[in-house]
Amino acid sequence: MKLELRGITKRFGALVANDHIDLTVEPGEIHCLLGENGAGKSTLMNVLYGLYQADEGEILLDDVPQAFAGPGDAMAAGIGMVHQHFMLIPVFTVAENVMLGHEQTSSGGRLDLEAGRAKVREIAARFGFHVDPDALVEDLPVGVQQRVEIIKALSRDARVLVFDEPTAVLTPQETDELMTIMRQLKESGAAIVFITHKLREVREVADRITVVRRGAVVGEASPTASDAELASLMVGRAVELTVHKDAPKHSESLLEVTDLQVTDSRGAVLVDDVSFQVRGGEVLVVAGVQGNGQTELAEALGGLQPNVTGSIRLDGAELVGRSVRQVLDAGLGFVPEDRNEDGLVGSFSVAENLVLDRTDGPPFVRRGALQLRARDTFAREKVDEFDIRTQGIDTPVGRLSGGNQQKVVLARELSRDLRLLVAAQPTRGVDVGSIEFIHKRIVETRDAGIPVIVVSTELDEAVALGDRIMVMYRGRVVGIVPATTPRDVLGLMMAGIAPQDAADVA
Repeated sequence: MKLELRGITKRFGALVANDHIDLTVEPGEIHCLLGENGAGKSTLMNVLYGLYQADEGEILLDDVPQAFAGPGDAMAAGIGMVHQHFMLIPVFTVAENVMLGHEQTSSGGRLDLEAGRAKVREIAARFGFHVDPDALVEDLPVGVQQRVEIIKALSRDARVLVFDEPTAVLTPQETDELMTIMRQLKESGAAIVFITHKLREVREVADRITVVRRGAVVGEASPTASDAELASLMVGRAVELTVHKDAPKHSESLLEVTDLQVTDSRGAVLVDDVSFQVRGGEVLVVAGVQGNGQTELAEALGGLQPNVTGSIRLDGAELVGRSVRQVLDAGLGFVPEDRNEDGLVGSFSVAENLVLDRTDGPPFVRRGALQLRARDTFAREKVDEFDIRTQGIDTPVGRLSGGNQQKVVLARELSRDLRLLVAAQPTRGVDVGSIEFIHKRIVETRDAGIPVIVVSTELDEAVALGDRIMVMYRGRVVGIVPATTPRDVLGLMMAGIAPQDAADVA
């Protein structure tokens, strides 16, 4: 089935999320929609899937105009979507999830689960999936859950398949398997739209590439295009993609974590007996698939987790049991995983956000009064130093792009008297140009003799930034290895296989 989008425009108030976008996807083709987070890719696909109604433009399937009032209409027309965040019910079996919304009944009006099981088996056999129809979804690895999403789409005779950032929660091995599946689907005649911002994946699997920037198509590219060419199309300028750093020069500063355990309010263990050291002048990257305890570890280091046992010693001083204010005063710079939720106040100005955790004394507060001149001078200096693109220091930070918002957080945290930097997902949702800048500042912090911990689910980033990589799986440390460790070994470690075993398998 041929898919064609003509002049699709979608507005949210004054924001034009999609600006007269044209896109054609032929049967038996993998067409990559490449662009940074916020470029308008997912909005466009939500219009295609009937979740949004376009303000202008039309959707055609095999040259026939379509009008989708909702996802049900899109599915009935042969469009299937594999969402970044799986739309599965954990306590249902695979067969029950596949049947959901399209239930078949027997002559007595009872749910015909055997028909659902048969459909799963048939599709799984066709594409070489190993999926048990009776397995509970919550018991399946993430990669298998994604296959269930694909089976669900194919069970409804989808001939146009949309993969929306499908590798965000996969290990490298699972990503490779997904690429193989996409090629199989292509060979079966499906038209595939592959949404991503990861250049490596684009060049590996795409037949054609359309680049979207700020809601508009800015060009098409061949899969033979270099990463630098694709990045410049995405950003609008030349970008340095390589992280340049010298060999680490260790200083006396030291972070030492011993037998750290974090539990939630119900007593479930989220971080389980974790121990490691970070010397001044090195970057330790905490890697792993999202949801394996990395977030809770970073929050424990920042004093943000209430149920922590074990020891966190920075330059010999114990941090466990201290308040967030005391941890910051000990020299912690903390870049949170979710800048909008935990790092910024969107309605506050750039200047106000730059001093959010600095208002307990001089130079910004004297005798209980905020020193506006000192604050504004500081803000202007940081806007220049960190190349924050803003109309002015009084602009609400919520109006800035994701990359510039992250620069505000980074500027604030790197401007204190640092003894330790913890940066959780520091480049999530930012453009390639901002990634280049953020990586450079992290390396400069490391070169200043400060211990740096970076939490990242991006393996390319882990290898580029890290001097050592600590892989976590289900709250425990699988191993701590040099950043020169092969990618396939790191990928197996992310699935819980110990380093020595992973090396043997790889």
